[in-house]
Amino acid sequence: MSEVQSALHTSEALFVGHRLNQFKPYERKDPHETTKMKVDPHKQEAKYHALKKRTKLGIPGIPTTDSDTIKRFIRDMELGLNTGRGAKKGPRSHARLNTLQHKLTFLAKKLEQCYGKGSILDATEQDLHELFSAMRSGEISKLNGGQYRSTGDYVKTFKSFWHWHMKVNRKNAITIPDICLDLDTTQDKPPWVYITEEDIEKLRRAATPKYRLLILFLFDSGIRAPTELVNVRVHDLLDDCTRLRIREETSKTFGRTITLLLCTEALRHHIRDEGLQPHDQVFPISPKVANRYLKHLAARVLGTGPTPAGKTYSQLTLYDFRHSSACYWLPRYKSESGLKYRFGWRKSRMIHYYTDLLGMSDTITSEDIHLTPARTGLENRLAKVETERRLTEERLTTLQSQVREILHAVETLASATAQKGPVSTPSG
Repeated sequence: MSEVQSALHTSEALFVGHRLNQFKPYERKDPHETTKMKVDPHKQEAKYHALKKRTKLGIPGIPTTDSDTIKRFIRDMELGLNTGRGAKKGPRSHARLNTLQHKLTFLAKKLEQCYGKGSILDATEQDLHELFSAMRSGEISKLNGGQYRSTGDYVKTFKSFWHWHMKVNRKNAITIPDICLDLDTTQDKPPWVYITEEDIEKLRRAATPKYRLLILFLFDSGIRAPTELVNVRVHDLLDDCTRLRIREETSKTFGRTITLLLCTEALRHHIRDEGLQPHDQVFPISPKVANRYLKHLAARVLGTGPTPAGKTYSQLTLYDFRHSSACYWLPRYKSESGLKYRFGWRKSRMIHYYTDLLGMSDTITSEDIHLTPARTGLENRLAKVETERRLTEERLTTLQSQVREILHAVETLASATAQKGPVSTPSG
């Protein structure tokens, strides 16, 4: 058993004498105050309102018509209006709204600069294919000279915008052709830092007390950090810290309740030693500070070499623990649905990526193909047969013992008779 797997047994010793009081201070909330307040670690809501205020008179660098169109699109997405067919219903998050406006403004500028388009609405299918191809190849590069690694995200943004444009015009009986049908939304998985459970244990040993629990919790839960992480409150730790509830309003995808196996004892110590109340945050951290610390820690403990996932150890961040956690739990789950639920995934694409990364092959066995009811019945019958076999062996062992005792008694009697000699018969 590895050290991480035995963390439940060793965490108490690791935390004795240490009060985990080095997290960023925060104010206690009124216990009667609602606990549904969502913490926004990246201040996306504030950024969105600041962006709206800054572009109230128009988005700089693009034509007025494009500015008005993009702002109307963003407003509709904020309300959940005129979304595309098959798209998620409801209002978009502030993070998504900021991303949409940034990417659409970029595309409007590039279409004007590279193809002489007076408006983003004048783009043709040919223009789009050439633009996204140039971004993928590096012909169109970032301001720092780097290559766009997430061109697929720009494609998805434009498709979302164009389908909204089609729907708005369709309501006015105007048909707009779909110029996005053949656009490629795929992209390579961006590089990240892959660490094993042995690496996790090395990091924990070298970390300051406040980060030991954080590292183990991130690896155990696979939670999205920092967005879901900073929203975990004491009342979300259920059944004596053996289960974690990730609430719907704090999750990127859907709420879920998962099992914790590696960090439960450490969590109990932390809550007790810090005197945390049900409404308190468990990890009131500063993502910027935490990421800076993890980079230095990984470089010191694991070195600066590359990992199998592309990035170097010295580039470790909070979110990388989610990737590595997925690699840890992948071979331990019997079904894709269970793993997808734990990590809050709606599709299996990420599972396939991690499978390839780990070089895994098909490991299914004959016992895995049985449906649960059938397998349970078979296991019950096998258990019954095993019980009967053991009883038969016990009876046979008893019988053999009795036979040996009888044989011994007969041999003893025969020996005694031989020593006395033949018995004489009286005459007459």
